[in-house]
Amino acid sequence: DVALAVGKSAASYLNAAGVETELLQSDSLYEICETANSSDADIFVSIHCNAAEAEEANGTETWACTGSYRGSMLANCIQSQLVDALGTTDRGVKIATPGVNGLYVLTNTDMPAVLVELAFITNPSDEEILASAQDALARAVARGVTDYEQLILGGK
Repeated sequence: DVALAVGKSAASYLNAAGVETELLQSDSLYEICETANSSDADIFVSIHCNAAEAEEANGTETWACTGSYRGSMLANCIQSQLVDALGTTDRGVKIATPGVNGLYVLTNTDMPAVLVELAFITNPSDEEILASAQDALARAVARGVTDYEQLILGGK
C-alpha cells in the first residue's frame, strides 16, 4: 500500500526531526477520528492515493476543512512541498464543506486536519511516481509538516 508506506516513512523523517508522530490505521473512520481526538495531537494528516474513472486525471491535491485557518495553512505547506519535489500537476488546496463534500476525517477531528491525495493511481504517469518516488513523497510530506510547524511557532 503506497499511502501506508509513504505515511510510515514520513513519520520516520518527522521523528528524526524531533516531531512526535502516531500512525493510525483502521477500517473505521469513526475509530480513527476518536483516537485522534483523544490524543494530544496538534495536527492530523491523512495520506491517500487518488483515483478517477478518467485515466487522464492526474496531479496532487490536499484537502482542508472549511473554516480551519490552520488546516488550510498545513494543507498549503504540504501541497507546495509535494508539487515542488515531484513536479506533479498542482490541483491545489481544496476545501471540504460539511454536508456538501465534507470528508469525514476532516469534519470529525478537533485539530487542524488535512487529507493529502499524493497522485492518481489510475494515471500511468502518476502511478509511476507513486511506485518509484515513495521516499521523495514521504520527505515532501514531512517537510510540509515542519514548514507548518515553523509558521505556527514563528507566529507565537
